[in-house]
Amino acid sequence: MGPRSGRSAPHPVFWVIAAALVVIAGVLVFRRDAGPVSWLENPALAQPVSSGGARGLFAFSGQLSKSAYGLYMVDMDTMTVWVYEYEPQKGCLRLAAARTWRYDRYLEDHNVCELSPDAVEKMIEEQREYRRRASEEQAP
Repeated sequence: MGPRSGRSAPHPVFWVIAAALVVIAGVLVFRRDAGPVSWLENPALAQPVSSGGARGLFAFSGQLSKSAYGLYMVDMDTMTVWVYEYEPQKGCLRLAAARTWRYDRYLEDHNVCELSPDAVEKMIEEQREYRRRASEEQAP
């Protein structure tokens, strides 16, 4: 018996997979406790909805350079970010950088690496004073 010519019927397992996908899609669209597709309009129940913004401490890993990795940490309450670099030779974490962005967010046009948070605070105060004087001069 030689090789069969033409196309053969799909294997029965493919029909079972297709039927299971149709059933799953049907259950997702027509749920008993909700009308059709109303589940798309509701927020995820497993995720808390925050009305005031994110609060807390966040940590995630990342690459600092070609051969260095670290741990980035962000504290939303104190408006601080800091980075620990992993040193594999010593098997420890080293504080690589830390900074508060409390005043950085008020800067309008600035880009300097050597800028301390105290200097930023002073710049913001000067900027606000300049705007206050300018608005007083324009007032009749």
